[in-house]
Amino acid sequence: MDITLEEFSSKPRLKSLLDHLGQIDDPRDVRRVMYRLREVLFLVVCGTICDCDDYDHIAEWGEAHIGFLRRYLPFENGVPCGRWLTLLMNRIGPGLFEQAFSAFVRESFPGKPGHIAIDGKTSRRSHDRAEGAPPLHLVSAYATTRNLVLGQQAVAEKSNEIVAIPELVGRLGEAGGLQGALVSIDAIATNPACADAIIAAGADYLLAVKGNQPTLQAEIEAVFRDAEPQSLDTFTDTGKGHGRIEERAVSVTREVAWLSGEAHYPGELRLPAIACLIRVRRRTELKDRCRTETMFYISSANLTARSACEAVRNHWQIENSLHWVLDVVFKDDQSRLRKGHGAHNMAIVRHFAINLVRAIADKRTIKLRRKYAGWNTEYLASILGELSR
Repeated sequence: MDITLEEFSSKPRLKSLLDHLGQIDDPRDVRRVMYRLREVLFLVVCGTICDCDDYDHIAEWGEAHIGFLRRYLPFENGVPCGRWLTLLMNRIGPGLFEQAFSAFVRESFPGKPGHIAIDGKTSRRSHDRAEGAPPLHLVSAYATTRNLVLGQQAVAEKSNEIVAIPELVGRLGEAGGLQGALVSIDAIATNPACADAIIAAGADYLLAVKGNQPTLQAEIEAVFRDAEPQSLDTFTDTGKGHGRIEERAVSVTREVAWLSGEAHYPGELRLPAIACLIRVRRRTELKDRCRTETMFYISSANLTARSACEAVRNHWQIENSLHWVLDVVFKDDQSRLRKGHGAHNMAIVRHFAINLVRAIADKRTIKLRRKYAGWNTEYLASILGELSR
């Protein structure tokens, strides 16, 4: 479900976008600035919306639509070339850019975030072998019930998600931004630092328990194995699609007192405010075979089996509705930006673009919306929010 006009703030999206882009520090000597930073960033966001996937295309689109751009900002010296855009975007510090993005989302798309899925994605071709730099790995927060990217945090490599996730949660939780939300993360976040950050933000966590916590996993397996069937809350859901039939049998127990007692051994995992344990047995029938899988989760929310089933399913929307769209529609994995902060900054620009493109209510696919925005500037204006309220 796309975002609806009723969810917008009273402040037009376009004004909010320009205000927040204007708050990003310009690293250049002000005496030598031909193209103002806010103009450049606005150009890059518009070009990305309009199906331009590299700086040369963005610059050419800007040249062809300079009249449209001047409806909103002066662009006294026109637009820069693609090479110039590359050099500047490599220099802009991504920290303030991330803050500007999160502030823009809070202001332009107010309301309760509902269920938030957090997961990491690597931009495969962003590595710089000459400098020995690994590819960009970005941890993103995605409001699954609103199809909205809330924020992102870059990490040096995937193992550092443990550090990045609390930082991202802390930034999103400012001014009560996560109050009442359910935050789901894969097993890498099943640790006290991540759980504490979520609870401190006024939200609840839903964390997977896998082989990286073998003792906890074995104990939870034993709880469900030994539990009386009538003591469990259960729910079964069946779905069909993509040539398969999938059945999910969900069981929930609230017998968690043993997890909050005194530590039994040094280094024992201690998560705050545990409310329930969840077991999901998934059986998938394909054309030529059948596979089964059992997953375990731990949550601070007092979930029923039905709501737990919905939350587990919703978590994977970040793969289908965000990561897949970035790769297939925005060609994130094909980007060869490797120097400076270029890859990181363009990842944030794509998040600006995907939120804005999804905000307009029509029946076109995201891919077609991008192309149509490039063909029709009035349609682009409506995506930017010029015509809202």
